[in-house]
Amino acid sequence: MEDNIQLGNSAFDKMMFTLKTPVTKENHKDYKFMEYQMDEIADGIWAMPVYMTENDDFTLFFVVTKIKTGETVMAFSEGILGTKGDFNLSQPMNTGTGLNLLTKHDKERAENVLHFLNQIAKAGEGNWRIVEE
Repeated sequence: MEDNIQLGNSAFDKMMFTLKTPVTKENHKDYKFMEYQMDEIADGIWAMPVYMTENDDFTLFFVVTKIKTGETVMAFSEGILGTKGDFNLSQPMNTGTGLNLLTKHDKERAENVLHFLNQIAKAGEGNWRIVEE
């Protein structure tokens, strides 16, 4: 395990945030960030914006879903505006990778998102783990 894993360094890319319980129709409002809340975009897949501004084409969303191990993860996806005005989400990325990407656009927002996740962990509802390659 690497020492000094922190927001902005390459080791943080390997960090994944997991939730103890899945996001559901009953609890999705518990995961509100700023003025945003979770929306179910497909069966068992929830998304919520964490970064959208008028003067930046970059957008970033939480994507919450179960993975092969059965864990519920809070990953990130970039918002992609298509040529025909359609909007899609990129392939999900590790929580740490998404936060490091956000740091390049808005370090203060990235720190706020990290604080949001750490508050969930402090409440005993989630935790961080290193993703093995």
